[in-house]
Amino acid sequence: MTHTHAAASVENATRDAALPDNPVLARLWRGTFVESQHRGSWVLVDTSGKVLEGRGHFEQPIFARSSVKSLQALPLVETGAARRFGYADDELALALSSHNAEAAHTERVERLLARIGLTAADLQCGPQPPTDPAARADLAKRGAKPTSIHNNCSGKHTGFLALATHLGEAPAKYLDPTSQVQTLARRALEEMSGLQSGELTTAIDGCSAPTFRLPLVRLATAIARVANPEGLSAERRAALEWMHRAVAAHPDMIAGNYRRLCTDLVRATGGRLFPKIGGEAVYVVGVRGKGVGLALKIDDGDPRGLHAVVVELLKRLGYLTPSEYATLSEWRAEVQRNWGGLEVGRLEVVA
Repeated sequence: MTHTHAAASVENATRDAALPDNPVLARLWRGTFVESQHRGSWVLVDTSGKVLEGRGHFEQPIFARSSVKSLQALPLVETGAARRFGYADDELALALSSHNAEAAHTERVERLLARIGLTAADLQCGPQPPTDPAARADLAKRGAKPTSIHNNCSGKHTGFLALATHLGEAPAKYLDPTSQVQTLARRALEEMSGLQSGELTTAIDGCSAPTFRLPLVRLATAIARVANPEGLSAERRAALEWMHRAVAAHPDMIAGNYRRLCTDLVRATGGRLFPKIGGEAVYVVGVRGKGVGLALKIDDGDPRGLHAVVVELLKRLGYLTPSEYATLSEWRAEVQRNWGGLEVGRLEVVA
């Protein structure tokens, strides 16, 4: 009886932790048959949190992963740490990034660390091979291995270290959930998403920092407010407007020049869209001047479905002009070809 009760408890816990049965948002056709499909949810809200449109279980909590880096960087600006250490616009954009470890990214991380008085050894994000092929080839040519500077989150972690140093906190403690750095980051996310203290749950992200689990609709609310901070305090509005200017002027810093949708969306729209990807196919887009934010999650974590759904949704919702949409052909739902160039199918977005 005890064994049966324990098994039932495990089964219930597993069921409670599972994702809900979300609708199909994209299908991959091979010939005339569906070969694969991507389920998920998305939601568009205004800055009050009012749902304007959406599909799926967008009240379901998901891990936001790197989609909230602008919120995690708010204390860096609001405390004065960014000004103290002489952050330029391109360096602030890097603090919000999930970058390719292109030379432009890693060189800036090294310069920032030097100004803070720290080194790569103080970064706790761990070494990661660059996403950028040229950077990988350069490491191989020199017989060098990736370091934590090459980690796609090294810009965020350098910002955390700058904040810790500014606050007089031991740099070694900067990822501790009870540290001043992480307490301020968590508070910023709670305030911007409209969640109460204690409502966020956490786990460990790929870069070893805390990652936050919250309803997709609250994540959309946060990014709507990030992109449209008019109703916020003067201090917070100024911090976010600096982020807007930084990203618009340096779209390559938030992702990279090699196959990155975030960078391409900013470039295509002149910074009107404020996008950010998160691990396991999470994506947010704040629309500046429109008072709205979009958040979505592809359940299987595959970016193939994610990128196409993001672009097609933005077009359908009216946040991409025809000319802007045309420049994003690499990311759109289109004909699928094999290595021989033959048309073998198509990716269809049904979001």
